[in-house]
Amino acid sequence: MEPLTPTVTAVTLRPSVEVNFHPGQYIEVIMAENDRRAFSIANAQRTDNKIELHIGASEQETRSLEVLERMKEGEIFISSPKGEAYLRREDPNPMILVAGGTGYSYARSILNAALEGASNVNVTLYWGTRSLNDMYEYQLLSDLALENERFTFIPVVENAEVDWVGKTGWVHKAVVADHQDLKAFSIYVAGRFDMAKVARDDFYTQGLLAENLVGDAYAFI
Repeated sequence: MEPLTPTVTAVTLRPSVEVNFHPGQYIEVIMAENDRRAFSIANAQRTDNKIELHIGASEQETRSLEVLERMKEGEIFISSPKGEAYLRREDPNPMILVAGGTGYSYARSILNAALEGASNVNVTLYWGTRSLNDMYEYQLLSDLALENERFTFIPVVENAEVDWVGKTGWVHKAVVADHQDLKAFSIYVAGRFDMAKVARDDFYTQGLLAENLVGDAYAFI
């Protein structure tokens, strides 16, 4: 367990059996028979079988705090990987990943897998947080964008410092501002349900095809 920010903790799990998953899937931490709490897998498949989670927890997010406390005991039980909003490896469309807060962990798994694979598809990540301090892999992503011509990183902050020269406001609005026509793109979305719903409506207005919008939230809203 490693703190990434005052409210986000990276947790590395070492499963006792082999766990295979698609980039973009999630696992559930089993707290009790009828109490399962979902967290996106933050890494692509690893040869050592480890699973990384980025858990946002605070006094306002007590359910996640309870999971971290259980993890400190040293052993937990998890479900098999779940979710249908995973990376479409054969999709030829350029990809846009839209992540709000710790929804970045979902996008991170897809991003890592997409850049490691044989595909030549371009990937753009829009990551929105309240402040730049909350964007715990800002420098890593900035460096990766310089090293890999297929990857573009666009940070978006809600509460910008006076010297911030990047994008501000809602993360999906930055996508809309940058792309007048989204018909040729595939978009993966992770974040609060209210954000996902508004983003869907705005993306459709910009021409995004329904079959090219991917996100676990859309199974519920």
